[in-house]
Amino acid sequence: MKILFYNWVDYLDDEKRGGGVTVYQRNTIQAMRAEDGISCVFLSSGISYDVLQSGPRWERIKHGPSEDRDIRFEIVNSGVLAPSHHSFGDERQTTEPATTEVFMDFLRKNGPFDVVHFNNLEGLPADVLKLKEHFPETRVIFSLHNYYPVCPQVNLWHQERENCVDFDNGRKCEQCLPHQHDTRIIELANGVAFNLKKRGVRPGSKMFDRGFGPAMRLAGRAVGFYNRRIRKGNGGQTPQVASQNSLLRRVERSHVKFARRRTAMVEAINTHCDRVLCVSDRVGVVASKFGIAPALIQTGYIGTQHASKYSETSPKSTLTKPDGTLTLAFLGYMRHDKGFFFLLDTLETTPADIAARINIVICSHLLDQHCMDRITALSDRFASVLFADGYAHNQLDELLSDVDLGVIPVLWEDNLPQVAIEMHARHIPLLTSDLGGAQELGNTAEFTFKAGDSTDFIHKIKAMLDGEVWLEEYWQNAMAPYSMDDHLRELKDVYAQPARSIALMPSATPETNEDDDADPVEDPFAGLSDEEIEVAELKASQEG
Repeated sequence: MKILFYNWVDYLDDEKRGGGVTVYQRNTIQAMRAEDGISCVFLSSGISYDVLQSGPRWERIKHGPSEDRDIRFEIVNSGVLAPSHHSFGDERQTTEPATTEVFMDFLRKNGPFDVVHFNNLEGLPADVLKLKEHFPETRVIFSLHNYYPVCPQVNLWHQERENCVDFDNGRKCEQCLPHQHDTRIIELANGVAFNLKKRGVRPGSKMFDRGFGPAMRLAGRAVGFYNRRIRKGNGGQTPQVASQNSLLRRVERSHVKFARRRTAMVEAINTHCDRVLCVSDRVGVVASKFGIAPALIQTGYIGTQHASKYSETSPKSTLTKPDGTLTLAFLGYMRHDKGFFFLLDTLETTPADIAARINIVICSHLLDQHCMDRITALSDRFASVLFADGYAHNQLDELLSDVDLGVIPVLWEDNLPQVAIEMHARHIPLLTSDLGGAQELGNTAEFTFKAGDSTDFIHKIKAMLDGEVWLEEYWQNAMAPYSMDDHLRELKDVYAQPARSIALMPSATPETNEDDDADPVEDPFAGLSDEEIEVAELKASQEG
């Protein structure tokens, strides 16, 4: 079996971009390559740009670690920038013929592939999903690690402040980003970085930093100068850019483009994919709400190398220590969508008698001194406060050794955070918000609070401190974490299914207003034999 894996960033990326998906992609490829009879190839796109040559092309990755050079490829000069917010809502995210053709050429030259597994679409136009029109025997698998197909911000997180449940037919997308990047500067930045890395200048080195920083400042000034000249020559207005294929360009409100983008993405997936893998049940619920055909959806929990910790550890008998205190931990990013600032706000308003019985552990790269000041101030009210400015995975056992409760306070439909799995695998129970997939690990109502609700959060903590919550029920309901072997078995089962004809693919049209609950359309011929259907159709045609 020959498999092509795609993600927008190389799984051995020097700059460690892509978060948990990059880690997952690396683990999956390394595990798959160890299997007999399986050949793997990897492709990335959307971040490597060549300032010396124009036009998209594919090539073997020539920079970064030398490991796996035989299977790592990339598309250079893709017409679609990655990650998504670098080209927020750009119509080329759905259709970009030159990049699509380069992708198809890659398949022709390096295939045939039995499976093409997209772990993302960022960096490619959605039209590449039509590969089955060229390779009908290839099985097309799409994993939803985020919500990119229905959200150009990828995480259904509006204006960096709230969970987005209704995009108002694209109108909310118009005002979503607090700052929108200039794609020309991004391409120049990527071009400088690409050419430095090809010459062996690695990110993090003094030479890379000294070459990259000044070049970007010059690029920014050059683009700014160009914009000022254009505005001056057009009465101060920045003009619409004409299409390369016409002197005239359609003018329309941008919300129409965002609505068209969602429709096109969903239709491409529903028409051309064999299976949509969701990393939690909750992701499947969200995906189907926004139009992904339920018949395509299958939950596929991610395998983790930390799964072995589940058999090496055992649950604590109580949530509290002998002195009556409870140690809770937050691991991850200092971001609003991850709930970090909600947690800070909540801890700052926690009643003094409750706070005095809580030890706090925070392991997160420090955002700024103001965050550190707020964390430090907590030490006046809480039993203790411990802080680690980031961490490595091999440090988790030490960092979590005294933790009684993990906190996953996400404010968006976080697919399934890796930090939740890592704590759960060590038999640390989780208090999670009711958004996202982390709640499925414990599957216990007493350990779930309403997202963004400080009162409910504190109420749940108080019940734990007062001995009203029993760990026995939690661990009876809890699911064992998936090992890489578990996950690989499921993946191979998915891959082994025969490719389906496009004509037999389920198709669904996304609702323009997600709040409308339309009644299902009944099949008028349901339950009839073929002969009875023929008679009914003939009668219907005669009646006009």
